[in-house]
Amino acid sequence: MKHSIPLLAAALLTTLTLAACDRPATVVVPSVVTTPVPGPAGPAGEVGAQGSQGATGMPGSTGMPGSTGMQGSTGTQGATGRPGDGTTVIVVPPAASAPTN
Repeated sequence: MKHSIPLLAAALLTTLTLAACDRPATVVVPSVVTTPVPGPAGPAGEVGAQGSQGATGMPGSTGMPGSTGMQGSTGTQGATGRPGDGTTVIVVPPAASAPTN
């Protein structure tokens, strides 16, 4: 009997230790996360109001001046005049006018 109490305690301790190892592990079930899915499109909305008139644009810049034209062709030689009937015509140049600015 002297050795029976420690032997009984050792047997009890061994049984409890083995029983603790055999218990099933706790299974954690993850919660289900629902993801929203878009449904069918609804009817079109009403047409919006007309916008206001836009601002007037700026005037365009002046164009570049044109190129100088080509020189004209030389004219043909005129016919010889007929002789006068004895009258002499004197052509007087006009008087000089003031220069224009």
